Amino acid sequence: MNEPKRDRFALTLIVVAISAFMITMDNTVVIIVKEAIQVDLHTTESTLEWVVTGYILIFSCLMIPGGRLVDVYGQRIIFTIGMLVFTAASLMAGFSGDIGVLTAARLLQGAGAALALPATMVAVTVGRTDKQKSLGMIVWVGTSAAAAALGPAIGAIIKSLWGWQGIFFVNVAPGVLVILMALLVLNGAHDTAAPRVDLPGVLTSATTLFTLTYALTEGPRLGWTDPAVISVFALAAIALLSLVMVERWAPDPIFDTSFFRNKIFSGALISQILMGLGFNGVMYFGTTFMQKVLGFSDTQKALVLLPPAITIGALTPLSFWVAGKIGPRLTIGGGMVLIAVGMFLFGLLHQGDTVIDLMPGVLLLGAGSAMGMPLAMYVLKSVPEERSGVASGILNVGREMSGGLGIAVLGAFILSIQNSAKHTGVADGEAFRQGAAVGLPIGAAIVLVGGLIAVMTMPGREKVARHRKQNAQRLSSATAAVAVPAFHPEPVTAGAGRSQPPPWPPPPPQPPLQPPPQPPRTSAQPPRRADPDPYDDPYDPFRHTAARRGQVPGPSGGGRSTSGGRR
Repeated sequence: MNEPKRDRFALTLIVVAISAFMITMDNTVVIIVKEAIQVDLHTTESTLEWVVTGYILIFSCLMIPGGRLVDVYGQRIIFTIGMLVFTAASLMAGFSGDIGVLTAARLLQGAGAALALPATMVAVTVGRTDKQKSLGMIVWVGTSAAAAALGPAIGAIIKSLWGWQGIFFVNVAPGVLVILMALLVLNGAHDTAAPRVDLPGVLTSATTLFTLTYALTEGPRLGWTDPAVISVFALAAIALLSLVMVERWAPDPIFDTSFFRNKIFSGALISQILMGLGFNGVMYFGTTFMQKVLGFSDTQKALVLLPPAITIGALTPLSFWVAGKIGPRLTIGGGMVLIAVGMFLFGLLHQGDTVIDLMPGVLLLGAGSAMGMPLAMYVLKSVPEERSGVASGILNVGREMSGGLGIAVLGAFILSIQNSAKHTGVADGEAFRQGAAVGLPIGAAIVLVGGLIAVMTMPGREKVARHRKQNAQRLSSATAAVAVPAFHPEPVTAGAGRSQPPPWPPPPPQPPLQPPPQPPRTSAQPPRRADPDPYDDPYDPFRHTAARRGQVPGPSGGGRSTSGGRR
């Protein structure tokens, strides 16, 4: 495997930060300009939904295959191809004058993002030191979280300056920059004898993720009992069963099912999904709440999301430091508790409340999300480095799925209570508030379950640091043992003036050996030897070692004294 260019690690972080920000921001930035696109391109709302969801669908279903391609072909080539597709598709979307062309461009954007994003996570973890891994994951998760939170605000600013086309054109210049930098700093292929790509696994996993993501996305809009939604869920179940069967006999499976038998990996993945359920659910229904209940404008809604984004950026480095000190178990579990409290406070808001009333809830959401950021690093530490691409793909799929799951789960409670209240004559805004007052606390309870899972499955402290301390203690003890003069091995000369280093590990320290007690000598007994051999002690495990006794091996396993006599 090619070693990462450590002297260019700072440039690698720049590539990762820019590309992760761009890819994640395109998840949410289009929501702000939907109405402008609909008016300009003369399309229907149902057709316009594919512009928003098409990116997420392709992004989610190709993430695991993209991660596997990174494992097989290396970071550099897969990231470069992915960013080329993403940048070209952004240019295509900006120039599109037809809804069909715009939808196709968004699908291509999602495909490019699915190749590039797993490569960025691998670039900051595989072959890196612990310090570099922590710094790299801080940059990766910090920029991704900031982009998710700042996407609507950035979209509103760009729309006011350059129109809806500007949100796509803004990707071109940074996209070209990171492509050129990636060719210089990212790693090549891991192995010249890389395994083949599991094409059946790629197709079945993509089908499973596409159908499941589509059902979760369209369920709130069409209704969970709609025949189309039920049929897609059934197709997702069939595709999942097919994926399990295919991966059992595949010679080079796309992902190792042993991942899910790993307690840390499985627990972290479930915690990630439940944590994202709470955060993304509040982000989605919170904007509707601010509009219907609090009467905020689009600009006010975007500005409300700035404080949690700043909180995430400021506390993410601190969360990695805290996780290194007290372990990820309490750090991530405590972060999920903060998210749950923030959701509960958000559900207590009423009509007439101001931005000041919003701040406690949204700030706790931001702080809790920041404290949960180290989770991704510990997921990747729990799998072999040669499978980091697939693991990062699975983790990112969980993050994407959590958004749809949050909308589905919270929406099932909020919208049902809202509809019941509206049937009794309650105004639309108050009906939605009543639904949020029930749905958000239920979502908070689900997030607390995720926090409990994190506490039960994540390690209590940094295992690498503990092992390093234990190794240092063993090395110190071994060094002290070598310092005992009686056990210094004589160097064996080899060549002109050179000597071989002493054997490692050194023999354990032994107490000074004393000759066995001798019975009183009588006149009938022969005289005792003046120099009894202490190495005749039967309890000495090294009594037969030639180097200890000054002997060379004899033909029958015994020994011949170097002085010429036989014992």
